[in-house]
Amino acid sequence: MPTASGPTPSAWPQGRAPRAVLLDLDGVLYVEEKAVPGAREAVGRLRERGLGLRFVTNTTAHARAATLEKLERLGFAVEEPELVTPAALALRRCRERGHVRVSLLMGEEVKADFPGLRSDDENPSAVIVGDLGDRFDYAVLNRAFRHVLAGAELIALQKNRYWRRSDGLSLDVGPFVAALEYATGHDAYVVGKPAPEFFAQILEDLGVTASEALMVGDDIESDIGGALRSGLAAVLVRTGKYRAEAVSASGIEPTATVDSVADLPALVGV
Repeated sequence: MPTASGPTPSAWPQGRAPRAVLLDLDGVLYVEEKAVPGAREAVGRLRERGLGLRFVTNTTAHARAATLEKLERLGFAVEEPELVTPAALALRRCRERGHVRVSLLMGEEVKADFPGLRSDDENPSAVIVGDLGDRFDYAVLNRAFRHVLAGAELIALQKNRYWRRSDGLSLDVGPFVAALEYATGHDAYVVGKPAPEFFAQILEDLGVTASEALMVGDDIESDIGGALRSGLAAVLVRTGKYRAEAVSASGIEPTATVDSVADLPALVGV
């Protein structure tokens, strides 16, 4: 596994530069309200060289519009079609399965990303789990548990174990999804990273093959493992939620590991 601190182009094991780069947001480009040093310059360099970019996130605490606004506020010029969130895939799943009345376990802001669906906490045909933060409690989980037992499909916007806030590592949505899976005996349909469909839709949109793209992330399982299983190269950054012990325990070997996304242009030779 190549590692880098101020890497050179020869460090890139794939030989030629990729045609497209998928960039995770929180922990890669920024941590909460602070941009990672050098991240803006790195994104600018990738754009200058004409690489296709997609900004991909499993974050379900904020609506798509709020995420775009945050990127702009932190100095990242991102066009609306370049941002990929799990909500769009969940909406497509509901339309394919005929779900109209759904229970939305997420903040009010994020519900705006589900046009055409009716919020129903009495008799839904699907339970969609996003980020409720401190509002995840017994009553919320027990109600979702009963809906799934009654036949509602369990859909998870993502299944990350934890994420990094300014005050340290914190539980993400995954532990709550896992609790529902364990209690109901039903596996959730996961639409965010590391779902293969998540990566496949992005590659199709970019018009590139998996071998022509790479994923940059701080989550060894969702970002790196998911990308590798889908055939992409995967660069792990030592920012955000990165923990060396978690990487060792995962058994997943990134294509390369760098100190931060600031090292990416030099790593891939652009």
